[in-house]
Amino acid sequence: MIATDTSFSTALLETAPNRPPVSKYTSMNGLVYLGAGALLMVWPGAVQTLLFDAPFAGHEEGLFRALGMAVAVIGWLYLFGGRSGGRQFAACTVLDRWILVPLVCIPLSIAGVFPHTFLAFAFLDVALAVGTWVIRKRAR
Repeated sequence: MIATDTSFSTALLETAPNRPPVSKYTSMNGLVYLGAGALLMVWPGAVQTLLFDAPFAGHEEGLFRALGMAVAVIGWLYLFGGRSGGRQFAACTVLDRWILVPLVCIPLSIAGVFPHTFLAFAFLDVALAVGTWVIRKRAR
């Protein structure tokens, strides 16, 4: 049983000793994503209230809840990837946030699909990736 398996809980709660700054930053990024994902799951209308996007016309509320779940899972993985202390994990998070996220989010925004939300997400993702890159470069 998982509930009595102390090795599972120990492994889950373990943090690598002497983590490099880039790993700590990656964990912090994970908390940001966990928070943003939780917000969208609990309150998908945040995209209208906080980012001034258009009201939902159909079932977008459900889509934003699913998007929130995906973002929260990414945050969970970033949190624990950073806690592992592996420098390669932090490095691998840079490319997708520099290339893939803007490549998808910016055209959606230009097409009028929740433009403020997708532009904000693209900007946040790229900014956090730049932070990872800068911290990683300084640690050499």
